[in-house]
Amino acid sequence: MSRSPWAWQPPKETVVLGPPESPPDARLAVPGSKSATNRALILAALARGSSRLEGVLKSDDSYWCVAALRTLGVEVQVEGTAAVVQGCGARWPNPAARVYLGSAGTLARFLPGALAGGRGGQWELDGSEQLRGRPIRPLVDALRSLGASVEYLQEDGALPIRVRAGLAGGRVAVPGNVSSQFTSGVLLAAPLARSPVEVRVTGRLVQPEYVGLTVQLMRAFGARVEASADFSVVRAEPGGYEAREMELEADASTACYFLALAALTGGRVRVTNVGYRSLQPDARFVDVLERMGCRVNRNGAGLEVAGPARLRGGFAADMRPMSDQALTLGAVAVFADGPVTITGVAHIRRHESNRIRVFASQMARLGVQVDEHADGFTVHPREPKPGPVLDPHDDHRQAMAFSLLAARVQGIAIRDPGCVSKTCPPFFELLAALGINARYV
Repeated sequence: MSRSPWAWQPPKETVVLGPPESPPDARLAVPGSKSATNRALILAALARGSSRLEGVLKSDDSYWCVAALRTLGVEVQVEGTAAVVQGCGARWPNPAARVYLGSAGTLARFLPGALAGGRGGQWELDGSEQLRGRPIRPLVDALRSLGASVEYLQEDGALPIRVRAGLAGGRVAVPGNVSSQFTSGVLLAAPLARSPVEVRVTGRLVQPEYVGLTVQLMRAFGARVEASADFSVVRAEPGGYEAREMELEADASTACYFLALAALTGGRVRVTNVGYRSLQPDARFVDVLERMGCRVNRNGAGLEVAGPARLRGGFAADMRPMSDQALTLGAVAVFADGPVTITGVAHIRRHESNRIRVFASQMARLGVQVDEHADGFTVHPREPKPGPVLDPHDDHRQAMAFSLLAARVQGIAIRDPGCVSKTCPPFFELLAALGINARYV
């Protein structure tokens, strides 16, 4: 567990949730995108000049990103949801530092390359026990093949590491089947190398849209980048980054929980600040809800879902493109009219928790059968039996998914509700605005 000063502090260690008095009919805006926020903060720090970012997400992960940049000597001012970053032009002001990353997986994959592309210095990077347990070998191997000096300080393939500045360039192969963040981490560093960098993704790329988001933001900060349509081959020219002003997109992943609430209650929810054309793949989760019988409005800058009288099951869904919503679909599937099988998500076993195993074990405590598979799981619908306190294992996605069960069942108890601060500190406040009853014990 690694909470930041930006974390929401629950009044008690357990939250007990229950259904709204009537189906919601609501519009809401969700906080900024974690994915865009941490990418943009690092790019702004690497850029030449001062950047202003609007719509910054204030969460645990973004706090640790800001804290890391400040440890490296970069001036970052945060006022509300705006951040002003005084870029260092890849010459980090503190050429030697120990940098703590909290539990921020994106930071562990993005910052090593940004440091390797620096103009002199060496740094040690470490994080929470949870982050130490997450793999970084594909990133380290790729950076080393481009001439970087990266040393494991304890266990091979994991934090802590020591990074020395200096990136030559060249061609590199990056495996795509574990996390798209490894590819993004190499790409963010690529314009800082002394010669062009060509990244080729081997195997099927997990969530290529997030690589697309990386490329889009790199270009926004002035990098010269060319990419194939599927982002399996990306080439970047030397030249670094230039400062800019920009407004960041809201978080499609967060939006999905409130759209799922509409599906479960038969209500209507419109998220006003994430649209279907977003590069974030989770914006397409509404397609899955439509398959379950929901009415979906994709027009304009928002997404709207109206729930059906009966949720349809009896199908399999490949959730690889939007694997952060695998557990969301699992929670909705508990109330479907037939089993739902989720495939393509073997990699989520190595996220903040073993997401497949933890979800299956906690649903079993409520009397709901969830069968584990190598690359996913099958949910057999059944009315949950509340009583046991559910343990999200310090994983925000687990806690958010568990909360959805309260759309239909009284007494859903979740331990450590503050873990939602990793990506959405006001999560339970937004749930309450849609009518979900909460008490803390």
